[in-house]
Amino acid sequence: MMTKKSATVLAIDLGAESGRVMAVHFDGSRLQLEEVYRFSNHALLVNGSLQWDILGLWREVQVGIGRSRGRPASLAVDTWGVDFGLLDRNGNLIGNPVCYRDQRTEGMMDAVFERVAKADVFAQTGIQFMAINTLYQMMSLVGSPHLQIADRFLTVPDLLNFWLTGTQVCEFSNATTTQMLNPYSGYWATEMLDTLGIPTHIFPEVVQPGTHLGTFNAIPVLAPACHDTGSAVAGVPTETENFAYISSGTWSLVGLEVMGPVVNQAALTINASNEGGVYGTFRLLKNVMGLWLLQQCRATWQKAGRAYSYAELVVLAESAKALQSIVDPNDDRFLPPGDHPAHIRDFCQRSGQLLPQTDAAIARCVFESLALAYRDVLLDLQALTGRTIEVIHVVGGGARNRLLNQLTADATGIPVLAGPTEATVIGNALVQLISLGELAHLKEGRQRVANSYRLERFEPQGEWRSVKMPVLQV
Repeated sequence: MMTKKSATVLAIDLGAESGRVMAVHFDGSRLQLEEVYRFSNHALLVNGSLQWDILGLWREVQVGIGRSRGRPASLAVDTWGVDFGLLDRNGNLIGNPVCYRDQRTEGMMDAVFERVAKADVFAQTGIQFMAINTLYQMMSLVGSPHLQIADRFLTVPDLLNFWLTGTQVCEFSNATTTQMLNPYSGYWATEMLDTLGIPTHIFPEVVQPGTHLGTFNAIPVLAPACHDTGSAVAGVPTETENFAYISSGTWSLVGLEVMGPVVNQAALTINASNEGGVYGTFRLLKNVMGLWLLQQCRATWQKAGRAYSYAELVVLAESAKALQSIVDPNDDRFLPPGDHPAHIRDFCQRSGQLLPQTDAAIARCVFESLALAYRDVLLDLQALTGRTIEVIHVVGGGARNRLLNQLTADATGIPVLAGPTEATVIGNALVQLISLGELAHLKEGRQRVANSYRLERFEPQGEWRSVKMPVLQV
């Protein structure tokens, strides 16, 4: 089949803080991004429940599509994982999707393990145990009126795709984040769900990235990797198979690209996750809380009258003394919104460390703690797979943070290549371009990304082997 010389696709990327509609122009050699429309997103507290304004997002998506110039060859949607909506038998939404940071999942992991052993949950899903996972959100609904009248379960991007096309399916990469999908069969873990009392008839067909879902205003709608990290990893401009990635943003997803799930006792012990990728790949990874800690510190300082830009916080951190205080970013106290500077000092006190007293010291603590957490994850994954890591690709908004990139190289002892920051949009577009026949395969797409963007390299300089993650004192 003859390929065209150029194409423009729309990548619709929704994150926990903002969304955007991006036009990605491909001239047969290079990619060029054009921001068509950007809008804010945040969860709202409604009657004690933290919910997403999904109808507002749906409105903004339509506005963004309408503002694109000309008719794109296709469009595709990616979002954050784990959250979902329920539809009744008439296809109507039963309430707003609830945010994964809502407190309804408290105690739900234990409730699941009372019926299904933790090892069996992992054997059937291969997913990291986190309270935010869809499985525990669904467990909190067992016996509720919402679940009793539900006829269909759709994750957030699948819900938007349904409104775009009328097609009710779940895309594979995002479905794996639910901890309810069997990574070997590619379908729902119905035996486990039945045991937990979660109705299995509500779960739809699972489709692969690249699937044609329908049309919206005569524009073909495709499924990319609908999980934003799945798209980000697809957009990594790697030139070697022996790479690690850090998709760095509100969350940091740290992992390896593998050709099949790794579900064994060793993976369970390190709490690894096997999330779906594109074209037969899996993302063997662990979630690290990420720049959420800094975002919450910034919000606290702003309320106190000290407003910093993110660039200013990096400069502050650079001015602080190195390796004075370290926290575990995945400690439960850091998950909800709140006074994170106070939480950091409390963690340091409980672990017998110096208390960071200044904003600069706290910012430094956040960056160094993230770098150390990245190191520990990659050490675990190397031990699990026996793989050598030649380079770490940092993509996403965190790729702009030169201090964190250097600290990551120092902590891991591995060179870091930073960029592109828009890897999620790029990976979304690559899947579309491959489906349209503009690119032959993912390897070619990654080569085009490497040709289109300048990456910044950070060589290891420090010595972090003796630095350990602190342990809280009882």
